[in-house]
Amino acid sequence: MHSALPLAIAVLVSVGIIVIGCFYVAAPERIVGGFGLKPPAPDADTRAWLRLKGVRDVAAGLAVLTLMLTTDHRTVGIVLLVFAIIPFGDMSNVLLSGGRKVTAFSVHGVTCAVMLFAGILLIHAF
Repeated sequence: MHSALPLAIAVLVSVGIIVIGCFYVAAPERIVGGFGLKPPAPDADTRAWLRLKGVRDVAAGLAVLTLMLTTDHRTVGIVLLVFAIIPFGDMSNVLLSGGRKVTAFSVHGVTCAVMLFAGILLIHAF
């Protein structure tokens, strides 16, 4: 199988999570409602915690992009499989916390599935 599709998916997921992370860093109170949970208290401490999430999102996206430039596609696929734990954990947390099911599945669940799909294709393409 040609690796262009899974690589394109990996780029889109990486850039997407970097953009989301930047929103969490710059204006966490504006994006937190889309996560699927009831928004937390709008105080300085909560914004600081949300910014931590943003920094980690940016770092995860940059890690995948960096690997795409410096290593083989199989390694990128393996890392995508490992990083798919993040949206799976987010989905599980939203569901277990009584958050919005539609967001849990449509945002976090789909992201997890797409990452698994691209990761598996990249691992088996070579």
